[in-house]
Amino acid sequence: MIFTHDIEHALGAAVDLINTGPAAGEAEHLPDLAALRDYVGRNLISDVPELTSADLTAVRRLRAAFHEVFAADELTATVSLINRVVGATRTTPHLTDHDGHDWHIHFFGPGARIAEHLAAECGMAIAFVVSAGELDRLRTCEAPDCSRVLVDLSRNRCRRYCDSRTCGNRMHVAAYRARQREALT
Repeated sequence: MIFTHDIEHALGAAVDLINTGPAAGEAEHLPDLAALRDYVGRNLISDVPELTSADLTAVRRLRAAFHEVFAADELTATVSLINRVVGATRTTPHLTDHDGHDWHIHFFGPGARIAEHLAAECGMAIAFVVSAGELDRLRTCEAPDCSRVLVDLSRNRCRRYCDSRTCGNRMHVAAYRARQREALT
């Protein structure tokens, strides 16, 4: 483990949120409140008040801001973007030990709406990645037709694709077929 459980969990939630955005030729993966509820449940996000249409709009805005962070090509731009996200939310750091996890820090205030919750938690997790000098772990999938993002938490920093079962397999099969074609000529 490179980062603590809560940091890795928040990074995963940020990646999942960004990847709900419509990619080229795809539909919106966060079209309604039911999809937002599914996202919250899938990512085991705790202490979330009843979701509203305003929450959906705010979360989509936040998703775009986080996508900019992953797309930034230099440290200064990344820092500026993260500071903007975290600076725009009310943070109230506090220790908690819920759901069978050891003590960890939550950064959102009690009763925070989902977008504020995600901005604080995910924004701080990304800030920890940057401050640890690990910015290169925040990546965009290397498959040429994919715009999804990922966090490479492998020890040797070798993860290249958002999903080894889809993009990874597709790219490996394409490379294999190219080698086979080359061998025949």
